Amino acid sequence: MHRRWSGLNFRPSPGNPRNNVLLVLCTVVAATTLAVRLRGTSDIANLVAYPDSSGVVQTFTKNGNIDISNPFFATNLGTNGRSCASCHQASDGWSVTPEHIQARFDYSQGLDPIFRTNDGANCPSANVSTVSARQAAYSMLLKKGLIRVSIGVPLNADFNVIGIDDPYDCPENTTAGLALFRRPLPAANLPFLTTVMWDGRESLAGKTLQEDLADQANGATLGHAQASAAPSGSDVQKIVDFEFRNFTAQGSDTAAGYLAAQNANGGPTPLSGQNFYVGINDPLAAGFSSSAFTIYSNWESLSSSSTDPSTAARLSVARGQKLFNTLPITISGVAGLNDRPGVPKSFTGTCTTCHNTPNVGNHSTALPINIGITDYPALPALDISGLPVYTIHCGGGKNIKTTDPGRALITGKCADIGKTKGPILRGLASRAPYFHNGSAATLMDVVNFYVQRFSLNLTDQQKDDLVAFLRSL
Repeated sequence: MHRRWSGLNFRPSPGNPRNNVLLVLCTVVAATTLAVRLRGTSDIANLVAYPDSSGVVQTFTKNGNIDISNPFFATNLGTNGRSCASCHQASDGWSVTPEHIQARFDYSQGLDPIFRTNDGANCPSANVSTVSARQAAYSMLLKKGLIRVSIGVPLNADFNVIGIDDPYDCPENTTAGLALFRRPLPAANLPFLTTVMWDGRESLAGKTLQEDLADQANGATLGHAQASAAPSGSDVQKIVDFEFRNFTAQGSDTAAGYLAAQNANGGPTPLSGQNFYVGINDPLAAGFSSSAFTIYSNWESLSSSSTDPSTAARLSVARGQKLFNTLPITISGVAGLNDRPGVPKSFTGTCTTCHNTPNVGNHSTALPINIGITDYPALPALDISGLPVYTIHCGGGKNIKTTDPGRALITGKCADIGKTKGPILRGLASRAPYFHNGSAATLMDVVNFYVQRFSLNLTDQQKDDLVAFLRSL
């Protein structure tokens, strides 16, 4: 039992966007159900509104409602009381946030199912016998919403891990299973995926997206939920079907108001109809368009002389979208991109060179890259405190320090150290912190990282505009 955020049935009215956000705090029975049965049934009303850091996040489901009788919410598939929903909650953009994890800890004294040592603790053998011990043992989960993943160095790897600097002195952190701290990816907007996991373990190679999602659901049940047997094929299929029909996005912004007002296309409903296929806007193919986002194009022509405060905020969002599409960026030193055949070692691109899926923002093709998120030491905009640091020896006497070898632990290739995929950008405001390791606490930290990494010369206004756009997604 713990406290959760929930909301009333949110039905936007374009004619009066400022009065659209009616929210309520509710006490909810069991995190795995996500919300109160608002209508006395086993579902949550479509487009229910959840408050986040800058307004309201919503989910549109093509099934007509959010069906919480689905096995996605079942706690009996494993042995430790968890369900998929333990780490994928509608109020958090179908991920989890430190704010709400801390609330769950406070209410349950650290006994909520999300607090399990197999992957929730900094070390599986951590002492969790008292409340204070649990507070320390689950610190990375509480502070950054990070789950501990353990992956060993492949037998055929062309590199060796020669040093492990683990702040928790965890005896289980060895080359047979390196401790990697990663954010749970959102379990929504999945039809737009080209790779399922951060490190590309499931990358559609020879399989359909639904098959990859089934593999992920099966693995998560056996691993995270510690099931004694694999879930039934029927349950897995129901989970995948549930995930596949949910579309999440910011629905309203505290400054800009209703995000579909004045002919804009914000919110999850337009997103659910967005056209997509793998390679739809491949930056390495003919026909690529850097104008990947058009959601707020109609706001570009709003009158700057308007006295309505929301107009100024909407103009900021529109400027941010334009910057995201067109700001020139000298892209160099990006492993997985600049070292690909036919790609220059340095070229001018935009944010949408990588975030190129139209109006979604992930890679429209599988593109694991290393932009420096796992580097040690990290750039000032990032907070990597609490993460283990690994020293990796590659051929030719080259040593690399990293907080996460990333895709290299899947392929065994030194060239893949630090490579991860770019996530879907919709619903960003609801699921801080950012990057796979939670190293950017805010969207401004994200922008500042890119400023530092690619030597961008942005004004404070341009930074604010980019943040306004990102939080409206």
